[in-house]
Amino acid sequence: MTLDEFRATLAAPQPPTELPPALAALWRDAKGDWEGAHNLAQADEGGDGDWVHAYLHRKEGDVGNAGYWYRRAGKPVARTSLAQEWDELATTLLAERT
Repeated sequence: MTLDEFRATLAAPQPPTELPPALAALWRDAKGDWEGAHNLAQADEGGDGDWVHAYLHRKEGDVGNAGYWYRRAGKPVARTSLAQEWDELATTLLAERT
């Protein structure tokens, strides 16, 4: 699935069932469901969810907690816009599925 195809799924009321938790979390975030996104990212602890978890706390404005999750994910703290980080996350996670 490409980023454009992933974005197209946002017109649906539910995420595609084949999405792994981290991508489903990004999907929910894009739909304005921060809490649902957070629950999915938190459930994927130790995996790609750690990076999504960091992004979500950064979006929330909880910089300290975001920093913790970036370290857990082995990623530098993002300095780009939230939209750019969302695109990077989605692109990277979609590429991992191929």
